[in-house]
Amino acid sequence: MEAAVETFLEQRPRLLGLAYRMLGSAAEAEDVVQDAYLRWSRSGPVEVPAAWLTTVVTHLCLNRLASARNRRERYVGPWLPEPVLTGGGALGPLETAEQRESVSMGVLVLLERLTPAERAVLILREAFGHPHREIARVLGVDEAHSRQLHRRARARVGEPRRRYEADREHHRRVVERFLAAAGDGDVAALERLLAEDVTVWADGGGGRAARRPVEGRDRVARYLRGMWSRVEAARARFETAEVNGETAVLVWHGSALTAVLAVEVAGGRIDAVRFVLNPDKLAYAAAQAAM
Repeated sequence: MEAAVETFLEQRPRLLGLAYRMLGSAAEAEDVVQDAYLRWSRSGPVEVPAAWLTTVVTHLCLNRLASARNRRERYVGPWLPEPVLTGGGALGPLETAEQRESVSMGVLVLLERLTPAERAVLILREAFGHPHREIARVLGVDEAHSRQLHRRARARVGEPRRRYEADREHHRRVVERFLAAAGDGDVAALERLLAEDVTVWADGGGGRAARRPVEGRDRVARYLRGMWSRVEAARARFETAEVNGETAVLVWHGSALTAVLAVEVAGGRIDAVRFVLNPDKLAYAAAQAAM
């Protein structure tokens, strides 16, 4: 029994990373991994534990995705994934550009365009490097169909921009300059950091956030300055942390995490900012930070 538990614990970060990429919800991913553990504890001898657990977690996620999509269609305002602090390896290895990109806010939003099967194939192939032979076995389809699903998924989300091949230290410095400019009210410095076509999405779950994307350098600069004015009035505390594989900003009021800002950089400028303000979606990251 102890050996079985140890085997599962070794696999757990990878399984959580798989479930999170599939669902975009850390809380639901935890539930899936716990369900997989219960099944694992009741199973007999398993020849290849990693493959067995991957199959179980994938199917548990597929069963949840239909209802998740219905909830997101009724969601008020932009929907963003739950942020996860990844500096401690919570979602398994993020050693390659593909692994980091596959947990980013931007890519997880794009994955919402896919059918559950397309999402599973794309994640298993590009984030975890499984060959189509293994993916087909997991999904119960033939290899040709797995390849077809992958081609269709890639066409729907577009070719990856490979932002993560850039210098991660440079990204961190841009985020820190962004934070300083916004906090100081230096609109000119803020505008110099923003791409002309920059876009802001704010997920407030229907409250205290813009319900439509804010687009364009001038409008985004004014919007960000307005938000900073409001949070500074409440004596907010800002800090940087690795969130979803990249440097992001955490906003605290006392001991409460009230926002996470995911900042995307391309060509040396910020081309997207995603605010997560919905308290329900911040609970997981807040619990991580408290550990």
